[in-house]
This record gives sequence, structure tokens and C-alpha cells, in this order.
Amino acid sequence: MYSQLMAPSIQIPSTYFAGQPLAQVGPPSSSSISPSIRISRVVHLRNIPSDMVEMEIVQLCSPHGSISNMLLLKGKNQAFVEFDDESGATSIVRSLETIPIQIRGKTIFAQYSTHTELKTEKKGDANGNNENSSGNLSSTNSTLDISSSTQQSPNCVLRVIIENMLYPVTLEILYNVFSRYGKVLRIITFNKNNTFQALVQLSEANSAQTAKAALENQCIYNGCCTLRIDYSKLSTLNIKYNNDKSRDYTNPNLPAGELTLEQQLSIVYKYSAAASVPGSMPSLLTGNPFLPYSLSTNPVTAFFAHPALTASQQDLSMLAGDALTQSSTLSPYLPTLASLSGLPATVSPMRFQLAQSTPVILVSNLEEQKVNPDDLFTLFGVYGDVLRVKILFNKKDNALIQYSETQQAQLACQHLDKVKWYDRIIRVTPSKHTSVQMPKEGQPDAGLTKDYSHSTLHRFKKPGSKNYLNIYSPSSTLHLSNIPPNVNANTLQDSFKEAGYDVKAFKFFPKDHKMALMQLGDCEEAIDALIKMHNFKLAENAHLRVSFSKSAI
Repeated sequence: MYSQLMAPSIQIPSTYFAGQPLAQVGPPSSSSISPSIRISRVVHLRNIPSDMVEMEIVQLCSPHGSISNMLLLKGKNQAFVEFDDESGATSIVRSLETIPIQIRGKTIFAQYSTHTELKTEKKGDANGNNENSSGNLSSTNSTLDISSSTQQSPNCVLRVIIENMLYPVTLEILYNVFSRYGKVLRIITFNKNNTFQALVQLSEANSAQTAKAALENQCIYNGCCTLRIDYSKLSTLNIKYNNDKSRDYTNPNLPAGELTLEQQLSIVYKYSAAASVPGSMPSLLTGNPFLPYSLSTNPVTAFFAHPALTASQQDLSMLAGDALTQSSTLSPYLPTLASLSGLPATVSPMRFQLAQSTPVILVSNLEEQKVNPDDLFTLFGVYGDVLRVKILFNKKDNALIQYSETQQAQLACQHLDKVKWYDRIIRVTPSKHTSVQMPKEGQPDAGLTKDYSHSTLHRFKKPGSKNYLNIYSPSSTLHLSNIPPNVNANTLQDSFKEAGYDVKAFKFFPKDHKMALMQLGDCEEAIDALIKMHNFKLAENAHLRVSFSKSAI
């Protein structure tokens, strides 16, 4: 069934609004929004990019009011959004008319729909195809019902609402908080009804369940930024851009995208609103203990280590401390801090800027007689593609390591800080540098700086590499892969024993003998074995791949 409304030459499969068919609307014109058209809760968006997804529509429209329903006409560059009341519809129509917004080169046009209610039904077209929405948020009879997008049963995607948000909550802070309970794969942040919200996808439903139980009703900052957490109906998040609004941690090569004018103004408003709140920057707080995170030289982190803080407060404080950095104007106040509200009223949260976007980490307390750049490249390469390694010439127990992505550097800090290596507890923290410089000609270096930009041993060079899903902290059990079919268990165990390692247990994967688990004496021995045996030649065209396992044998 086909229907014609304003453009007789263009036909689309029938889509119903309040029982009436609707079809293609003509091109944008200055007279599109006519005073004679009655105000409606349903807004018609035109000229949207053909690859635009539901989440982007939500991010565009939700600041104007609560959305109750939505229809995205893929391939037709149109969308229909139904608000809970007419004020939301009026807000976005006037906003886009006054300040046009461009998304990926297309100017978005909005007008009131002639229909007062949005109802959709699936109808097959002449070719038997269905007109439906993308499943990026939810897909039920081609509709997206934002108001009921949660469920009670455990799911790997959590919907997080931040209440009483007096201070900024960045994507980095959310990542650090939730990654303590499992592997965070993707995060999307947006505003709805003037409330900051996020969708957080973890790798497993039980991790999401643990995070929800531990974090529900907890405050990120003392007395504010309260977490309200539900299970989302979504099974996965579809993210197109890695920026301050969304991030796919399994695919660091996604483009940053372009912020619209409205999004830029939203960022300015959020931080200026936080800056206008009188009083001090409160301490971070949680009622549940987190695993310790690195205490770096960041003065903000040092402040949160004040003895007045409880152990659990310190842990969460350190999590967010890595996602905050202080400006030089703040430092005079820090030495005098003696209480949780130690910052004077003249110091606003605006002084706390977003996390330094540095792909460089500082590794300290190394055993300088045993550690070399190649060892650092291999060990730290478990968590990202290492581009350069520099062992400091005048302080050889310290090294700078540059990754290809900031997130990879954060993973290294998360998994390798306070790990025991060569009888030393190493420290891994973000560096103040944003790159590692190669030594100038004639400058003494003694081979302590090496460039690995073109190394064939990078684990994450393929976009969306599955290796991102298998990143774990060092343990006594190693995961072996890329094992050729003619190599048996005895051959593998003998190879490790000949290298001097005490093999406690070995097991092939039941359905895939290309992979196996090997348990060694302790975690420190496993670290050394990974460094020595990764890329070990098993056959003419087969080299062993070694990483840490999350489970023991």
C-alpha cells in the first residue's frame, strides 16, 4: 500500500499516524513552518543524514523535552518525534528555526506535524520488506519508546541517571567507576528532561548486575551526583563516534565526529552552571569499596588521599581523580586543605578541567638492571599498541610509554599499576607529556629509546579487534593462541620448561585446539613468561600469541 501527501512523485511504504497514512514530505523551504499549522506534540524532522541513528535523534531532541515515541525513516532522511507535551515540540521547532544545526553537512529542519499522535504499524511493501527502525536503542513495531526503555531482568547494558548533578561527570569518570566491576565496552551520554544520563555497556550481564548492586543510590561526589541505575532493554550500543559524548572502547579508530552548535552550547552551559555553584568541590564518595587505583602526582589525587577520607572514599576519589586535572590557579590552595570541604568558596569546579587526553604513561620503580625497552613494549603491548618507549637516561628505573590511543594508556594504568615485577611493585600513572620524543642526533641515549610505530606485533591494529574483549590484569594463568594443529600439549609445555618456567597445569580449549591455558607458579613468573614467549616460533609460519587469562585451570 502506498500513499501520497505532499510529493506525488515520491512513494514510500505505508506508515501510519493515528490511523492515517503518511508519505514523503517535500524539500525544505522557508514557508515549511506555517503559522496556520496547529501546534502538535509530534515534530517532523527533515534533511537528516541517511546514516543518522535513533540515539543521535534522542541527543538532538531530549534537551527540549521528554520524548514518548519516535519513528526514523531510514533512507528518506526524515524522522518523527513525539514529545510528552507541546512545549517540547515548540522548543525544538523554534530552536532549529532560530539557530539551524548541521549534522554531517546537512541542515536539520523541524516543523509541527499535522498529526497529534504517533502510531506506527509494520506494513510489508511490494517487495515484502518492512519499514522499521534501527535497533540502536530499541525496535518494537518500528517504534522507539524512550519512557519505557528499561527492564528488571539483568542485562549487560545499564541506564544510569545522575541526579543532583552539581559538578561535571565526564565519560572518563563513568568509565573508571564502572570498570571496577567488569569490562566496559561502550558508553553513550545524553541529556533528557534536563537530566544527565548514560548508557553503559559491560561485557557480561553478571558484571552489570554487580555494578548495579554496588553503585545504586551512591554519590560520585559527596552529597551530589547520585547514581540511579536500571537495566536497559538494549542488548548492545551502536556507537559511531568516539568523543566526549560517546565512546566505543572496542574500536578506538572511530572518528570524533563534529559537535553541533547546540552540543557545544550544552557543554558550555553544563560547566558554567557547575562553576556558578557556591562552595567547595566536594570529595568523592561511595558506600562500597573499590579496588585501589593509582595515586599519581596529580595534586587533585593527593588531596583525595587526605587521612580524613575513609578507605572506600579514597578509592572512588582516586578513580575520578585520574579523570580530573587541576589548573595552575588551584595549586596554592591545596597544601592547606584539612577537611573534606577544604577548597575555599572562591575556587569553583570550573578549575577542575577534563582529563588530560594523553596517550603517554609513566612507569616507575622498575628494576633498571633487568628491564629494557623491548620487555616494556611486550608487557604493556597487552593493553594497547605501544608506539614508543623511553627509559629515562638519568633515572633508569622510570620509563615513558606512548600508546596509539588515550584509552589504551588508561587500560595500562588500570591493569598494571602496583603489579609486582622483578620483586618490585611498579607504579603506572598518566604522564604530563602527550608524546615521547626520539633523542636528537648526538644526544646520549644508550639505546634506551625505541620506536615501535611499525611493529608487526601490535595486537589492536585491526579496527574493532576482538583483543579488546580479552584484556585482563596479570595472573598466574596465561592464554595461548595461534597454536598450529601439529603442535601438541607436550611440545608447548616443553618449550616453556626449556625457557625456565615451572608449568603447573595445561589445558587445550575443548572445541578449539588453536588456544590453550597454561598455569605457572605465580603471577610474576607469568609476566616474565609472557614477555619471553610471546611471538615464540612454533612452526614456519606460526608464532605463539600469549596474553593473561581471567580464569585459572
